[in-house]
Amino acid sequence: MRLLHTSDWHLGRSFHRVGMLGAQAEFIGHLVATVREREVDAVVVSGDVYDRAVPPLAAVELFDDALHRLAGLGVPTVMISGNHDSARRLGVGAGLMGRAGIHLRTEPSACGTPVVLSDGHGDVAFYGLPYLEPALVKDEFAVEKAGHEPVLAAAMDRVRADLATRAPGTRSVVLAHAFVTGGQPSDSERDITVGGVAAVPAGVFDGVDYVALGHLHGCQTLTERVRYSGSPLPYSFSEAAHRKSMWLVDLAADGAVTAERVDCPVPRPLARIRGTLEELLADPALARHTEAWVEATLTDPVRPADPMARLTERFPHTLSLVFDPARAADDPAVSYARRLAGRDDQQIAEDFVAHVRGAGPDPHERAVLRDAFDAVRADDAVREVAR
Repeated sequence: MRLLHTSDWHLGRSFHRVGMLGAQAEFIGHLVATVREREVDAVVVSGDVYDRAVPPLAAVELFDDALHRLAGLGVPTVMISGNHDSARRLGVGAGLMGRAGIHLRTEPSACGTPVVLSDGHGDVAFYGLPYLEPALVKDEFAVEKAGHEPVLAAAMDRVRADLATRAPGTRSVVLAHAFVTGGQPSDSERDITVGGVAAVPAGVFDGVDYVALGHLHGCQTLTERVRYSGSPLPYSFSEAAHRKSMWLVDLAADGAVTAERVDCPVPRPLARIRGTLEELLADPALARHTEAWVEATLTDPVRPADPMARLTERFPHTLSLVFDPARAADDPAVSYARRLAGRDDQQIAEDFVAHVRGAGPDPHERAVLRDAFDAVRADDAVREVAR
């Protein structure tokens, strides 16, 4: 069976104030053409279909168009909700859509109930694990402590239990939206840390033939059977080195996996350039970036006059301007933002306690801070779904 694995469409999202809907529509056209030309048997979409719980109307219309075009090809599609989606909204009409071959899996309680498709070698069971917010689903999975690993492990126990009841030789595919250990994140993914931990080990998914992951925006192979497709478009300059693609996966009769990357259309290349303003304006080696979306980091010791206007004369698609003057680390003029770079909320709070009190928090206090951040993030998730 030939699968096309994609994820993280983020329909409705912009890139540094540049609307991406046209590029997203071009990607959908490319997806449909790939399904037709490469004789794909099933499409899997591993979450974050939309960029937010209540997407703009234009994004909903594009999603509707994608579903109609896929259904028109007669190729089944299995899709889960991600942490950016409202599972309830995405799942509206799932029963009716299923009759047209569009299988939406947004309910945590249905993790162990697969979509079963068949080819000349027998059945393939597709298990959809939507994004499982630990604080919201721990009771459903009867886990003592809210955390990504225990919740996903419990969901996979249901998958393996159902698979054990099926005919020998039944192949299996799991769709999941999670941060799996070994994956490389980028700046455009929303933080899903719980209890100081965001990642789960790949071993959680043992026992199935292929795991189609979503959440991280870079295309990645964790093992031959566990892969991220990544987002089809860039959503931050941290993705400048990404090759945006989908996985074309052939699942053999014995469950063996072979995979090929299918490149996605590039609306415009990304470039990150760094130096003084005069260097950036004069360096001939940077001429290749004149048509790229540019993030320019200026290292001038004093902020120059009209830097954006001057940069856009040479690089008309400059979208981001960062000031990072070359100074010693102990220079009092080093900005607060630079001191915080790379530090998460927990670390910033602990540093604040140490600054005010003269000593950092003890283990109990660190746990209190962690629980507070987890509670706020979980509350935000509940509020977003309820909107």
